Amino acid sequence: MQGRLTDRVAVVTGAGSGIGLATVRRFAAEGARVVCVDIDAEAGERAAAEVAGEFVACDVADETSVRDLFDGVVERHGRVDVSFHNAGISPPEDDSILETGLDAWERVLRVNTTSVYLCCKHVIGHMRRQGKGSIINTASFVALMGAATSQIAYTASKGGVLAMTRELGVQFAREGIRVNALCPGPVATPLLLELFAADPERAARRLVHVPMGRFGRPEEIAAAVAFLASDDSSFMTAAQFVVDGGITGAYVTPL
Repeated sequence: MQGRLTDRVAVVTGAGSGIGLATVRRFAAEGARVVCVDIDAEAGERAAAEVAGEFVACDVADETSVRDLFDGVVERHGRVDVSFHNAGISPPEDDSILETGLDAWERVLRVNTTSVYLCCKHVIGHMRRQGKGSIINTASFVALMGAATSQIAYTASKGGVLAMTRELGVQFAREGIRVNALCPGPVATPLLLELFAADPERAARRLVHVPMGRFGRPEEIAAAVAFLASDDSSFMTAAQFVVDGGITGAYVTPL
């Protein structure tokens, strides 16, 4: 049985670890030719080698680099069928609005939101010429909820991704281009584990609100990305696809 992405060219940013790496593996298992994009050359090359894919080093917050990324993929592979914009940061300097400095705010917005804007801007032109394509932008459940344990820049950045995705999904729907936002709940990625290892109380405060009683696994999120990338989701665009263990639906969680 062929995979749902057989012979499709799929670009994954933030491919070297966490959700990105899990998605690289899932896309390859589904038959895609995967282009692994990361600013960390060692991690990106390792991901590409694992799936016999291609690695491209890219700072996704730099417009020239992003334009060259997608132009190069089309030049070498002929097309871009799927583009998963997943690169992001959550630095410790991003905290309450009372504590977070302007430098941290602007850095987070640039990497988490401006990078998605740039990737969408420079892949959509290629997809319009093809008359088809699937774009998945990583937002977050925090774009849908408020938290007293704030990471204000991260929350704002993901809200921006969510709103931008809706706009693009509507604008390009009749040109065969689907644009959807992935909204994961807390996922046991290296980024999250590093944050919570430094502050176990902060982790416990979050975990109690997840009805399933655990953080998600990167592989579970990658399965959702593969669905959004494939024709199984052919009638979905401008949507927020929530994969969060029930956290956004919870009022009181089980004991």
